[in-house]
Amino acid sequence: MPSHEHMVAAVEAYVDAFARGDPEAVVALFADNATVEDPVGSPAHVGTDAIRKFYTESMKTGAKLQIIGPVRTTSEFAAFAFEVHLEMGGATMRVDVIDTFRFRPDGKVAEMRAYFSQNNFHTGAANA
Repeated sequence: MPSHEHMVAAVEAYVDAFARGDPEAVVALFADNATVEDPVGSPAHVGTDAIRKFYTESMKTGAKLQIIGPVRTTSEFAAFAFEVHLEMGGATMRVDVIDTFRFRPDGKVAEMRAYFSQNNFHTGAANA
């Protein structure tokens, strides 16, 4: 299994790539047949083409991610809490999210799941 350090570095690379608006850098973290379920309960994006399309569209919002607290790892999983800061409908928004990554033995992300709902959207929150 990937080390704690590898999983933390992957999470940090994910957040950095999002900040740079670089969907290719995000896709590079994922296995070819990976899944992205964002939010949990929605249909999964399966495979790198679907994941690329999802992140390309997501990054068009101008959203910025800010990790809150340490990345937690165990076995093949990493979990991290973060805030999404964006403008939506003319209002400044913050969304509180927890993501999990499940890693393959080769260090690629096999599964990403995002945990949040409408209850986690806050208006008037300052941008990061």
